[in-house]
Amino acid sequence: MMKGARIQTPRRPLKKPSNNLKDPVGVYCRVRPLTIEDTECCVELISNTTIQLHPPDGIRVNRNGEFKEMQCSFKEVFGAFTTQKELFNVVARPLVEDLIHGKNGLLFTYGVTGSGKTHTMTGSPGDGGLLPRCLDMIFCSIGPFQAKRYVFKPDDKNTMEVQGDVDALLERQKRDAQVSTVAKNQSSRHRIDPEFADMITVPEHCKAEGIDEDSVYSLFVSYVEIYNNYLYDLLEEIAPDPIKPKWNCNSTPVRNIEFIPPQSKILREDSNHNMYVAGCTEVEVKSTEEAFEVFWKGQKKRRIANTTLNRESSRSHSVFIIKLAQAPLDADGDNVLQAKDQTIVSQLSLVDLAGSERTNRTKAEGSRLREAGNINQSLMTLRTCIEVLRENQMYGTNKMVPYRDSKLTHLFKNYFDGEGKVRMIVCVNPKADDYEETLLVMRFAEMTQEVEVARPVDKPICGLTPGRRHRNQAFKEELTRKLELRGGPIYGEDASIAEALLQSFTPLPSVEVLDANDEQTLPHLIECLEQRNRIRHLATDEMKKTVNSIRGMLHDWDSQCSAKENYMQDQQEKLLEKDRFINGQKTETERLEKKIKTLEYKIEILQKTANIYEEDKRTLQHELDERDHKLHRELSDKRRLEQRMQGVMSDTKMKWEKECERRVQAKQLEMQNKLWVKDEKLKQLKAIVAEAKTEKPEKPVRTPRGKDKVHVRSASPPSVPNAPPVRLRHRRSRSAGGERWVDHKPVGSVETDTVLQPHIPNAITVAVPNEKALAKCDKYILTHQELASDGEIETKLIKGEVYKTRGGGQAVQFTDIEKLKQEAPTGTRKRRSSHSAAPPQQVETTESEWTDVETRCSVAVEMRAGSNLGPGYQHHAQPKRRKP
Repeated sequence: MMKGARIQTPRRPLKKPSNNLKDPVGVYCRVRPLTIEDTECCVELISNTTIQLHPPDGIRVNRNGEFKEMQCSFKEVFGAFTTQKELFNVVARPLVEDLIHGKNGLLFTYGVTGSGKTHTMTGSPGDGGLLPRCLDMIFCSIGPFQAKRYVFKPDDKNTMEVQGDVDALLERQKRDAQVSTVAKNQSSRHRIDPEFADMITVPEHCKAEGIDEDSVYSLFVSYVEIYNNYLYDLLEEIAPDPIKPKWNCNSTPVRNIEFIPPQSKILREDSNHNMYVAGCTEVEVKSTEEAFEVFWKGQKKRRIANTTLNRESSRSHSVFIIKLAQAPLDADGDNVLQAKDQTIVSQLSLVDLAGSERTNRTKAEGSRLREAGNINQSLMTLRTCIEVLRENQMYGTNKMVPYRDSKLTHLFKNYFDGEGKVRMIVCVNPKADDYEETLLVMRFAEMTQEVEVARPVDKPICGLTPGRRHRNQAFKEELTRKLELRGGPIYGEDASIAEALLQSFTPLPSVEVLDANDEQTLPHLIECLEQRNRIRHLATDEMKKTVNSIRGMLHDWDSQCSAKENYMQDQQEKLLEKDRFINGQKTETERLEKKIKTLEYKIEILQKTANIYEEDKRTLQHELDERDHKLHRELSDKRRLEQRMQGVMSDTKMKWEKECERRVQAKQLEMQNKLWVKDEKLKQLKAIVAEAKTEKPEKPVRTPRGKDKVHVRSASPPSVPNAPPVRLRHRRSRSAGGERWVDHKPVGSVETDTVLQPHIPNAITVAVPNEKALAKCDKYILTHQELASDGEIETKLIKGEVYKTRGGGQAVQFTDIEKLKQEAPTGTRKRRSSHSAAPPQQVETTESEWTDVETRCSVAVEMRAGSNLGPGYQHHAQPKRRKP
C-alpha cells in the first residue's frame, strides 16, 4: 500500500438487490506454439478441458523416486492452432453482450513471461486480438443508436451526466475552438495509422442480440498502468515546460520533446462503493478506429524492456477500461431522457498482467530487479486474495480479504464482490525451461476456479412504451413525404373528393360592373360567397368529426398493439429467463463435474496416503504386539517368581508357627504338671479334713518319677480321643488399632444369625468401592456370601491392604480370609470307652471316668479359703468377656 494514501472511514454499504445465484470464475487455458529453438515440450492436451504437464528430463524423479505427472482441468483449453476468432467467441463475446445489457465484466490474461498474454489481448498485424474485436462488436451493435458527442458527460465521481442537444452543441463548439486550425486540417485529412491498421480490420462483424432500440449509447475509453504499485494514466497529455527540465525513469534529464511520465493517480470509492481511478482521462469515441487509436497512443507510453526471456517484456500491468453509457429516449422517442437514475453505466476491463519471472533466469539488475520484485509481489497478493476468498466460501469463515495490499487487487475489488463476471485466460508456454513457473501457474488457476462470484442483477429500465424510436422515425418520414407532396398535383381518390367538394359550391356570378349605379352584381357575389363559406364550414365540421373518429380508431389500434407488444415482451422475457436458468444449470453442472474430477483426484491421493498410513499402522501394531507379548512373558515370570516366594514365605511361616505351637504346648504341659501336683496336694488335704465325715478314700498309687510319666491334667487334654487340637486363639480383626478400613458390603447381602458379627469401628462402608474412599484408607475388607455344601450360608471376610500405584491411583492386595459359618449340632460327645485311648501321661484313679466337660472344667479348679464354691475351690478358666 502507498504510504501517502489516506484511509477513509468505511461507510455503511448500500442495500443491493439480494441475489443468491453465484457463478464460478471462468478460467480458460491457451497454449502457445513451440518456437524453432525449443525442442522439448512439457505440456500435452488430453481433451478440450484438460492438459497434462510432463516434467522435463532434468527433474523427472521426485523425492520418492517416482515419475510424477500433473493434470489440470479448465473450463476450456485452446491449443496452439486456435484462432483469435474462436477464442473471442468463447471468452470475450459473452462479456461484450453483458456490457451492452448494462452489466460489468473483467477479463485478464495471466501467465509466465513470454507465454503470449499481450498477443492474446492485442493481436498481431492481420490478426487482431480480443481488444479490437470487442471494440468492433460494440460499435457494430450500437452504431445506429449512438448519441451525439458530449450528450453524455463524465464527472469526477465515476458517474455520467446527460445534457440536452443545445448544451451538447455548445460543448462541441467550445472543444472545437480549443483545437488549432492546423489540428483541424490534420484531423480532416486523418487516416488510420498503418502500424495498427491490420489489427482492427475484422472481416467477421458480429452484433449483440437484444439491443434496446429505445435508448441511446455512448462509449468512453481509458487506459492506465500499474507500475511499481503506482497508478499512471497513459492517456494524460502534459504540456512541455521549456524552463524546468524533466527526468525519466532512469533518473537522467531528458529533452522536452521526449516522453515525460505522468503523475501517479489514486484510487477512490464512488457512492455505490465501486473503485475507480480519480482524475483518469476518459475519451469519448465513435468508431473502432478511433478507439483503437486511443489505445495505441497509450500503448506507446507503456513501460516495456528487453530481458533475457522476452525481447519486449511488459514491466507493468495495463488496464484498458471500456465504459458504455446508455439512457432511454423520452415518450416521444425524439430526445434523451435527462434523468440520472435512468442512466446506466457499465464497464468492461481488459487487463494484461505482467508475467511472473525469476531473477536467476532473467539476470535482472538495478531497476529491472525492482520492477520484477513489484510484479511478483502484486501477483502474490492476487493469489492471496483468491485463496482467502476460496477459504471463506468453502469453509464458511469470515477472514478479511487483503485487497488493499496491492493496487491491482484494490482496483478490481468490486468484481470479486459481485459486480460482474470475471474471466481469466491462462497463457502457457510449453517449453521445458518454463516447467516450474508453469506448475505454479496451474496451481493458481485450479484454486481460482473454485472461487464463486455473485451473478450481477439486471438493472431496472424505465417503464415507457417500447418502440418509441421506430414510431418517431416513421412519423418523421411520413411528415417529410407529406411536405414534399404539398402544393403538387392531386391524383387519385383525393382528386375525386376535391371535385365533388368544388361542384357542391354555387357557381360564382359575373363580377363585371358596368355602371356605378349597379346594385345587383355585388349583392349576388356576396350572397354566393356567404353560401360557399357555409358549405366550407359544414365540410370542415364534417372533416373534424371524421378526423376525430379516425384518431379514436388509431388510438384504439395503438393501445391494442401496445398490449400485444407488452404481452410478447413478457413472454420473451420469460423465455430469456428460462434460457438463463438453463444456462446457469448447465454451468453449474459443468462446475460440479469439474469439482467431482478434482475431488476424485484428491480422494485417490488421500487413498494412497491412507494405504501408506495403514501399512505403517500394521507395522507399528506388529511391534506393539511383540512388545506386549514380551511384557506379558515378563509379567508371567514375575508372577511365578512372586508365587514361588510366597510359597517359600508360607512354608517358612508354617514352620515357625508349628515350632511356636510346639514350644507353647511344651510350656503348657509344664504348667499343667505343676497345677496337677498342686491339685493332688489339695485333694490329699481335702481328704484329711473330711476324714471324719466320710470314709477315707484310697490313696492313688503313685509311681516313682523315674519309672513312669505322671499323668498331667490340663484344660484341654490332648489325650482325649476325637478332641480338637489345642490352637492359638484366632487373630481377630485388626480394626481395634488406629488403622482405617474400607468396608465393602454389597447391596444384596443376607443377614445371618451367627453370634460373631464383624464390627469395624471408624470404617467407611461402601456398596461399590471408589477411588475417593480407597485414597482415605489403608485397609480393605470385602464381605462375600455363598452357599456351602450343607445348605447353610457361609460368609467370607476377604481382607487386603491398599497400596498407592505409580500412576497416582490405588491398588488392593488381598492378604487374609476369615470365614463365618453356622452349623447345626449332629450329636453329643461320648464318654471315653477304655483306658487304652488315654494318653500315656494319664494316671489311673479311683474315681469314675471323666467326661470332656468334667475334664475341661476341673483342671482349673483350686481350693482357696473363703470361696463360695466350697472349701477352697476357685475357677481359673478365662472369664467371660462382658460388654461394657
